Amino acid sequence: MNKELLNKTDEWEKYSRFFERQEVPSKTTLLREGEISKTAYLIEKGCVRSWFNNNGKDITFQFFFENEFVSSIESFSTHQASLYNIESIEPCVIYGISIKDVHFVMEQSARIKKEIDDYLTQRLFFYQKLFLSRIKDSPENRYQELLKERPEILLRIPQHYIASYLGITPVSLSRIRNRR
Repeated sequence: MNKELLNKTDEWEKYSRFFERQEVPSKTTLLREGEISKTAYLIEKGCVRSWFNNNGKDITFQFFFENEFVSSIESFSTHQASLYNIESIEPCVIYGISIKDVHFVMEQSARIKKEIDDYLTQRLFFYQKLFLSRIKDSPENRYQELLKERPEILLRIPQHYIASYLGITPVSLSRIRNRR
């Protein structure tokens, strides 16, 4: 496994045998809403999105890129049904690790446990920011924030997913982009 994927540390490299490499085409569902998440994925190449179905409408709420982990953390940790889907947007090279192996690695390495705890805290902050933004910011402000903080999303993600992420229609997104 590529060391850059795991923070360039030998600590993660010790446990690389627990990661299973997979190549998946775009539009591959890694986890379905309602299933129990048994695997966390580290993305070497490609892009993945998290989304849920709201009365037949596809709502995207997060994107993941190279060197990021993705899973339904809530389902993975509690063994309850996932509230959302995880799907590749681009062809991906990913490494999967089971919940059992994650727990083993965390028991063996205080350093990795801290890194995972820090990552979970970071995800919590992201979700809080997303939640508050949906309440207080206009779609145009959400777009400007996305442009400032995650410009790679605008370069790699299809417009209809970006619109869904911003909570607007593709037509509204087009209008916002044309105002610039």
